[in-house]
Amino acid sequence: MQQTPLDRWIRERFVYETHIYSMRPAGKLPSGVKTRELPPAPGRQYTIHYIVRNKAKAKILIQRLKNDGQMFTTRVVDRGSWFVPFIAPQGRSFSWRIVWTCFFIGALLAAAYGATKAWENETFRNRVLETIDILKG
Repeated sequence: MQQTPLDRWIRERFVYETHIYSMRPAGKLPSGVKTRELPPAPGRQYTIHYIVRNKAKAKILIQRLKNDGQMFTTRVVDRGSWFVPFIAPQGRSFSWRIVWTCFFIGALLAAAYGATKAWENETFRNRVLETIDILKG
């Protein structure tokens, strides 16, 4: 299903995080940037792993790495949080899910209201009770 602007905003704000891999540590980091040193391994060229959840702070860090002349790579991935499958289901629209849920709840409430209004009618109630007695045998 097509993503709405609300879906894209939810994904950008709550789901995506930017992983930046660098050869050496950057200077001063923006607040909220998590840093991990990667253990040495054969064939691994990057030693520092930054995790940034804010797009603006990721841009600041990337610009700082560019100004320092460092070699780096970036990846945008989904967070590993428990709520990600609920607010950003793969291939589905969260906002349309909310719209259909509200529509379904509204239809249930309308049906319940109609049933209670019908049950308040004495003639209807007597005929339903007579029908139940006939069906019981």
